[in-house]
Formats: sequence, C-alpha cells, structure tokens
Amino acid sequence: MLLEDYRNERLKKLDELRERGIDPYPSKSHRNTFIRDVVDHFEERAGQEVCVAGRIVAIRSFGKLVFLKLRDYTGEVQIFMRAVAEETPAGMLGAKDVRLLDLGDFVEAKGTVDKSQTGEISVFTNFVRLLTKSLRPLPEKFTNKEERYRRRYVDMNVNPEVRERLVRRSKFWQATRDFMNAHGFIEINIPVLEHTTGGADATPFVTHMNALDEDFYLRISHELPLKRLLGGGFEKVYDIGPRFRNEGVDDEHLPEHIAFESYAAYENYEDGIKLYEEMIKYVAMQTWGTLKFHVGGFDIEVDCEWSRVKYSDLLREKFDVDVFNPDREQLIRILKENGVETNFDVSEARLIDHVWKLIRKTSAGPYWLVEEPLSLSPLAKKSAENPLVTERFHPIIAGTEMGNGFSELNDPLDQLGRFEEQQAARDAGDEEAQMLDRDFVEMLEYGMPPACGWGNSERNFWLLEGVPGREAVPFPTMKSKTDDATM
Repeated sequence: MLLEDYRNERLKKLDELRERGIDPYPSKSHRNTFIRDVVDHFEERAGQEVCVAGRIVAIRSFGKLVFLKLRDYTGEVQIFMRAVAEETPAGMLGAKDVRLLDLGDFVEAKGTVDKSQTGEISVFTNFVRLLTKSLRPLPEKFTNKEERYRRRYVDMNVNPEVRERLVRRSKFWQATRDFMNAHGFIEINIPVLEHTTGGADATPFVTHMNALDEDFYLRISHELPLKRLLGGGFEKVYDIGPRFRNEGVDDEHLPEHIAFESYAAYENYEDGIKLYEEMIKYVAMQTWGTLKFHVGGFDIEVDCEWSRVKYSDLLREKFDVDVFNPDREQLIRILKENGVETNFDVSEARLIDHVWKLIRKTSAGPYWLVEEPLSLSPLAKKSAENPLVTERFHPIIAGTEMGNGFSELNDPLDQLGRFEEQQAARDAGDEEAQMLDRDFVEMLEYGMPPACGWGNSERNFWLLEGVPGREAVPFPTMKSKTDDATM
C-alpha cells in the first residue's frame, strides 16, 4: 500500500472520530505518571491508579482483549484493555473501537497497575482517550541517510539511539557550562549579526537588515565581541551558541553548528593549556563516563598528561617543509601527490595549513600542537623567545583539532598590521582570510589586558561520540524538498 493510501485511510478514521464527537487533537492531557515510574517502581505502584500517556507502538487484539504498547520519553508499558458491556464514556475509545486506532497515535490511559497472566507489567483499563491522531504510519525500519536526516522526527522514533545521542549532546554542553562557571567564568551572549566578521579563517554568510538597509554577516566566530568585553572590564567570559561558516558539508564540518569560546584576563597560553586539558577530561567523563575512546580507527586515552609538539618540527619531520621559508612549488607538489584538491592560488600560509592537515589526520594524540607560525595566527601574541611563532595551542586527538587557544594579541599596532595583511590576502581572492576590523583595533587602543582565549565546537562531541556531524545534530541542513502527499 502506498503512503497516500495509508494517509487516506487514516483521514477517514479522523472523520469518523469527529462525527462521534471525539476531539482527535485535545489541548490537554491528564497524565500524572511517567511510564518509567510504573515499570521501575512496580512494587510500589502495584494496585495504584495511574494515568499514563504516549505513542502507540504496537497493537494486538484477541477477541474482547486488546493490548497496546505505549511509549513515552521515559520508556514503554503495556495497556491491557478488556471489552465491557457498559457504555463508552464521551470522548473515550474502548476495546471495540480499536479499529479507529493506529500505530503512531498518542493516547492517554487511566487504570490500575498490575501484571498480566504472562507476567508483563501493565496498566489495566477499559477505555483510552485519544490525544493525537497520526495520519502517517511510522516505518518499521528507517536506514536511508538522506531520508533520516530530512525527517529526523521519524528517525528519532524508529531509531531511539538518535534521541539518546542528542541527550548526550545536551550533557556535553551542560558539563562545559558547569566547568566554566565553577572556574569563575561568566556566560554572556553576544551578537550573531556583525558588520565585520572575524576570529577565524572561514567564508561568512551574508544577510540584509531592512530596518538599517545594510548588509550584515552571520558570525563565523565568537572571538572579537568577547574580547571587547575584556576591554570593557570583564575578566573571565564565555559564550556557547551557533556560528555559521559558508563552506562544504563533510564528517567534520557543518555550515551551522554550536561552538564555545572563552577568554580569561591576566592569563596566557600556559594557563590555558592546563585549564582546557582539565576541561576536556571533565566534559568527557560527565558525558560518556569514560576517558577511553575508540574513534576513527584510533584507540585514545585522554587520562594522561598530554605532550607538546612544535608545529615547525612536525612539518620538517613529515615533509621536510620549512614553515619559516616556505617553498611554494614544494608545497603544491606535496598537496598534489597526496590527492588534495584545492585552490593553489592562495598564500603560502594557506598551503602550509593544507599540508599540516595531512599530518593531523594521521595523528592519534592526545598532544598539544604549539608554536604555530605567525603567518597562520593573525590574532595570537608572538612568542617572546621566537618572534616567528605565536603562543598558540591546539589539542590533537584522533586526527582532529579539538580546539584552538592562544595568548591574545593586545598590541593595537601589531594587530592592525596583521589585519591589513589578512585584508590584502582577502582582496587578492582568499575568501577565508580575515577582514580588517577597525573597531576592534580601536578597542585595543583603549587597552585590553593580557589574556588567554580558547574555543572549541561541537566537533569534539561528534569525534568522541564516533559519528559524523550530521548524525549528531537534531536537524542537519538539507536541500529543500517537500512531500506532495500533504497537498
């Protein structure tokens, strides 16, 4: 039977229900007990009257007996219905009306908790109340990725592990908040719309505000507004929220995703490495209850003191690349030999970054990547020992950069010079180069204390969960498509 046929059949039942004076979509339920409470505390609940509600996931009918399997967010329980001679109360459905019920309907059942003859915990009742009439049947299996992502609400019903994953995602961010709050940070939400966007190498989305008749960018990073807060007198701040990068979709990248950034005044990257290594371990334990993971073919144990590896040493060791005197032809040759498809008409710094990513994807970690070249870090402070590198740090785990931090640049003239270099690269065609933000430089001229900044996205969650990004978000962005059966 086609979907349209199933839908038409249910529409007929909907009409019959309304003709009988039954509201198929009432506004209120009288539920007073979660299903898990009935199942987990049966000894206490046995003999008590409860009112449970949920979605019908199974229907069995044997003469005058009807068995419904009801599921709410907390679990499943059997509803035991027996046909009786008494008149069906207004607005209710009895065993003889089971033909009007379908899998996927939401109902409410008020009855007594007991066990059936087979020993199954059940709620015994003679009547149920319809809460929502489902017009489309849920599939028994749902495996097509595109359909799963497009109809995530179906996916969560058929594949409950998807919903459980989203619960862990919530725990991941709650643990992040708990850790930061416990260390004296204040969460402050900052704008999504910006006149000038920056803080990362990414192509922004552009939108238009009618009230001001101006174009705005959707933020690609939380960085610059949060550092303005340091200039305004805050000392420890963070924000968790969406950011937008107008780039491709793959296992590690989604154009819209949740990210976290934090900034601490009077601290530097040495303080940051200690704090955020502790944070990653704390969040992992609170979310998954372990510090050992098998992801991407790597066996990872984060419960150790992570080593530090210099950026220049890695590229010299792996590809004989001198990041301080780069050979453009060598970089392009390395990328082509390793099958990297990209725009080769970009700066040497961008080519070096592509070569680094070849190394990264084979790195198990955990380790801290440190001393990134100045040309790749337009917002990081120079190292006092080596002005060619910056006080920047990345945690590397299972082929992924799990964050980004550095001692923040607070010299306004130095920052202006680096912004101008980035803007020149942008004007030359590098769409991911950063924009010249004169307002941010102006803030620095008023003065911003020395500080350490850090950011990570929900890519950390995807990685340790062991799934690609689209599997780990509730509604991944898809090309628009509608179903004509609804028309």
